[in-house]
Amino acid sequence: MHYLGVDVGSVSTNIVILDNKMNVIEKIYLRTKGSPIKAVQDGLKILKDKYDGIKIGGAGTTGSGRHIAATLIGADAVKNEITTHAVAALEIDKDVRTIIEIGGQDSKIIILRNGVVSDFGMNTVCAAGTGSFIDRQAERLDIPIEEFGDYALKSNTAVRIAGRCAVFAESDMIHKQQLGYNKSDIIRGLCDALVRNYLNNIGKGKEIIPKVFFQGGVAANKGIKVAFENALGFEIFVPEHYNVMGSIGAAIIGKEVAEKNGKTNFRGLDLAENKFISTSFECKGCSNLCEVVTINENNSDIGCFGDRCGKWSNKITI
Repeated sequence: MHYLGVDVGSVSTNIVILDNKMNVIEKIYLRTKGSPIKAVQDGLKILKDKYDGIKIGGAGTTGSGRHIAATLIGADAVKNEITTHAVAALEIDKDVRTIIEIGGQDSKIIILRNGVVSDFGMNTVCAAGTGSFIDRQAERLDIPIEEFGDYALKSNTAVRIAGRCAVFAESDMIHKQQLGYNKSDIIRGLCDALVRNYLNNIGKGKEIIPKVFFQGGVAANKGIKVAFENALGFEIFVPEHYNVMGSIGAAIIGKEVAEKNGKTNFRGLDLAENKFISTSFECKGCSNLCEVVTINENNSDIGCFGDRCGKWSNKITI
């Protein structure tokens, strides 16, 4: 038996398949590109072509697009990123006490005590320090994103960069370039600034103690990892599947729910061939004025979400 996890974010859609021992046997990274339905379908098509006939015993979704993904695939569990990242980390190492997670558009800190989430913090307002911002700076400096962290490690002198705001950080980097500083020193200064910003904002008031896991796409950046270690004074660990930990956690939770219910709601990998349309309307039933989203599959409504009271979402069942 195998288990499916889907993490639909604003930048990327990550899909994993786990075996019955919770080992990752497949992981897929796709750019969401503003079309979460297409991204999920593209992922399922890749899986169908490679694993046609595979038995999926449970499925879970997470990320900002978790509800739409759950409706599409028939998820057994729909959980937020805090929960799924924590579950995945604890599955790997029960001694994890802190999770630093930096993705494409947001950053998180998760505090674990006695195997449960005791506190967390998120930054969803400013993009400074996130993957999309670092991608932008790598492109501007004409450096492959895969080499961005290596440049920071070559530096002997960190240049002070303003990291509190994405706009100010970029302006400060340009100013330092104009003063003649080399790329390595500027990039190291940026890494230090982004870590300083993270600890002073998202990590403010949080007790960050080892063992610390660094998760999310930005964990691939060696310069950021070293900057965290220098700031905190101890080693942080990047798990093998750092960039799909949310998907792994979703698959684990999906497995648990499916086993508890004695069956899975997963609708199969053939969904890649179906036609899905997403529409929305504003419900005027009360002062909340919820934006309700309806998913239509082959001219039939299969799911509805976005209403706080359940007036619409409870009407449609697959």
